[in-house]
Amino acid sequence: MKEVTNLILIGVIVVLGSYILYDKAKAKGELNTNARVVKVYPEGQKVFTFDVPSNLNFAGERVPIENYDIKERYDREIHINTYWHSSTLFMIKRANRWFPVIEPILQKNGVPNDFKYLALIESSLTNAISPANAVGFWQLLKATAKERGLEVSSEVDERYHPVKSTEAACRYLLRAYEKFGNWTNVAASYNMGVAGLTRRLNEQKVTSYYDLLLNEETSRYVFRALALKEIMENPGKYGYEIPSEHLYANFPIKEVKVTSTISNLVDFSNSLGINYKTLKLYNPWLRKQRLSVRRGKFYIISLPHTVSDELIAEINRKGEKGNNGSYNNGQTDEETYVRNFEDFQTQPQ
Repeated sequence: MKEVTNLILIGVIVVLGSYILYDKAKAKGELNTNARVVKVYPEGQKVFTFDVPSNLNFAGERVPIENYDIKERYDREIHINTYWHSSTLFMIKRANRWFPVIEPILQKNGVPNDFKYLALIESSLTNAISPANAVGFWQLLKATAKERGLEVSSEVDERYHPVKSTEAACRYLLRAYEKFGNWTNVAASYNMGVAGLTRRLNEQKVTSYYDLLLNEETSRYVFRALALKEIMENPGKYGYEIPSEHLYANFPIKEVKVTSTISNLVDFSNSLGINYKTLKLYNPWLRKQRLSVRRGKFYIISLPHTVSDELIAEINRKGEKGNNGSYNNGQTDEETYVRNFEDFQTQPQ
């Protein structure tokens, strides 16, 4: 008991002593009680809010922004995507490479240009795989991809093909437009399915996406596209000042038309003076180290433009070791051709 009492007395003495010393120092002016508070964040890291535009449209269809619910849903997405710096930054960089590929395909198929933002919100223009095993820029499920004419096998998965997957997405979107006659509804159906959106419209007895009560993902979906459209069209307004040399550029390629089986793509790559990793970067749709080619079928393989025409011609003449067939580039014996990614839409399908 005495020990506890002694500890209490010592504590009281320490507190009183500290107070007396503080009071004396303050009286002598040794303490600066008006010291300037140091700013934690530099000027460039201030957080701003943005006005909601009075006129918004998706695929030429007006957004009823005067509705407070619609306005606040857009407001949420424009701020989230503006301040999700790393994600939006890299989407802008990748879009510089891939939008020139996607845009002409949309135009050729009669799909509004704004649908390129669906690829952006689906995958950030990466070859992502969702928990549901949706794959590629357009996040196509295996069954949907096959229905839309893509090959999906253990060796070839055209959901990873930037051109062919975009063509397949266009076929889906056009079919949905036949059903809804409204591009905004078509965009929403890309997230939840034509059947799912149709069921909700019928249940709630409305005809517009903007009038529906939906799950959070689909409820946000079109607004994410609208927000990214606004940011991509006006990056400086939202603080994204990216020098052109920092954007990811498209790059020239050479293409080879392959008409017979390649039993080892590693050896095939090495014979062209590149490595297997490079071959896969240019052709992510190749899923194994072998490419089987059925009679009457062919594949177009993309290569760096630095691969010499002589090497390609030599491969065409000799064929792969152990294979009676050959690699035919589809042109004259010595001729190859160089194309940019934006020319992909003319690639044989």
